[in-house]
Amino acid sequence: MTSGVAVDRRRKAGHELGPRYKWIALSNTTLGMLIATINSSIVLIALPDIFKGIGINPLEPANTSYLLWMIMGFLVVTAVLVVSFGRLGDMYGRARMYNMGFAVFTVSSVLLAITWFDGDAAALWLIGWRIVQGIGGAFLMANSSAILTDAFPANQRGLALGINGVAAIAGSFLGLIVGGVLAPVNWNLIFLVSVPFGVIGTIWAYLKLHDTGVRQRARMDWWGNITFAVGLIAVLVGITYGIQPYRDAPTGWGSPFVLTCLIGGVAVLLAFLVIESKVANPLFKLRLFRISSFSWGNLANLAASLGRGGLQFILIIWLQGIWLPQHGYSFEQTPLWAGIYMLPMTVGFLVSAPTSGVLADRIGSRLLAAGGMAITAVTFGLLIALPVDFDYWAFAAILLLNGIGMGMFSSPNRAEVMNSLPADSRGSGAGMMTTFQNAAMVLSIGFFFSLIIAGLSSNLPGAMSRGLTEHGVPAASADQLAHLPAVAVLFAAFLGYNPIQQLLGPQLTQLPPDQANFLTGRSFFPNLISGPFAEGLSIAFSFAIAVCVIGAIASLLCRNKPAPAEPETVGEELAGVAGELS
Repeated sequence: MTSGVAVDRRRKAGHELGPRYKWIALSNTTLGMLIATINSSIVLIALPDIFKGIGINPLEPANTSYLLWMIMGFLVVTAVLVVSFGRLGDMYGRARMYNMGFAVFTVSSVLLAITWFDGDAAALWLIGWRIVQGIGGAFLMANSSAILTDAFPANQRGLALGINGVAAIAGSFLGLIVGGVLAPVNWNLIFLVSVPFGVIGTIWAYLKLHDTGVRQRARMDWWGNITFAVGLIAVLVGITYGIQPYRDAPTGWGSPFVLTCLIGGVAVLLAFLVIESKVANPLFKLRLFRISSFSWGNLANLAASLGRGGLQFILIIWLQGIWLPQHGYSFEQTPLWAGIYMLPMTVGFLVSAPTSGVLADRIGSRLLAAGGMAITAVTFGLLIALPVDFDYWAFAAILLLNGIGMGMFSSPNRAEVMNSLPADSRGSGAGMMTTFQNAAMVLSIGFFFSLIIAGLSSNLPGAMSRGLTEHGVPAASADQLAHLPAVAVLFAAFLGYNPIQQLLGPQLTQLPPDQANFLTGRSFFPNLISGPFAEGLSIAFSFAIAVCVIGAIASLLCRNKPAPAEPETVGEELAGVAGELS
């Protein structure tokens, strides 16, 4: 009897909730997406302080997996679970699943913030609860777009999804700033900062959000869930460990473990597609791909995510490892300043995403999304042409233009896909879209890192060996250090450590003070890796240009007729305004 009351309380028709409800749904889901995506990136800048706080050196070979899972764990778990959680929202209520996500996210944030032990136990605790936090984030991501699509009429969905998309992507950039400010004070604060917002959001969602869309009661597709999770986890784990060196190779793509994960994962995903074509209530509704805008829109989203997924990581390494030290910043200061210097990209996105959402409601999505991808492709070309030791204002202008292009694409693309979906499939459709996006971002990070590592591995050893020998390091030691995995050098720069100081360690005390100071100063390492880094950068950004062009073409091929408008009456709008003022 109790459950029946709960179901009735959560479910109401749109006209019962009044015209204010859509703005309540928008504000709550925007808060949810903002804190979820801030937490997806806040750890990146805070990693040096986290590992220092728990007493672990992340650059030691035995600890590299801790580092990778702290970076990738959140993305992997959200990529795997959003489709299942979107399907649960279609079946049992999107508001209920979204509210559960807020609660899980908040509890895990508390437990991350109160980590009280050190060493390996602390690292495993943090990784475990980061994965749980990712589960909460997956509930939020899978159902927020569906809640908004249910709440808003078709002629306003572009604006609503645009604002929600702004929160989603802007949060990933804001996390860099928040992490850079809070982590040096106390690394626990980067998790604690989410708790009050999580508590408010959980209570607010419970009291105010209702299920207004079509709900489809069905059996859970367990075989589909299992094969999808196993297959996707295997592929993403393979990509994650492909970045690490294997024996004498700079990357692990030839490792039996990585190959088993990739090949086995793809085989299981093929089995998943066969299962989905046979079961009555599939997790992955393959019939949705008969909808032109859904298919081409998801391909465009996949291509865009492949292009921009690794961009943030590469820009951080570029700034922290090369440009900032060359311009007077100590390595310890670089994580915070890297986040600050990347703000133009966030500003561009914040300006263009809601604007393009409004325009998409009026003139359609195709040309806006395609134009955004074309602009983004141009910016990758400009980044290739930019010297490694660039003038900041040229760099800032390119990042601003890149943010504008991504914003122009993001809102219209999401509106195009969501408007194409039938009402009973919005949760699973949104989950499928988010899965493509998150999985592509993990793939992009692995691909970009591998290209940069390949560029460094071919040229860095010789340059490093010569440079170290010229400044007093014994030839045998210089040669040994020069042939350390390039990924260690990249991770050192990414974490804001002084790479040469980390590599030489106690050997620095055996060198003349002037030579030791020069080697660990702000010019030796950045000048050493500038050439090899530029080669890898050119290859990685050329790949990004290619996939952005594919995204632009796919956007132009979205040709569904727009859904009929569902405008509110003047009386409903006036009532909404009066309610907001009262």
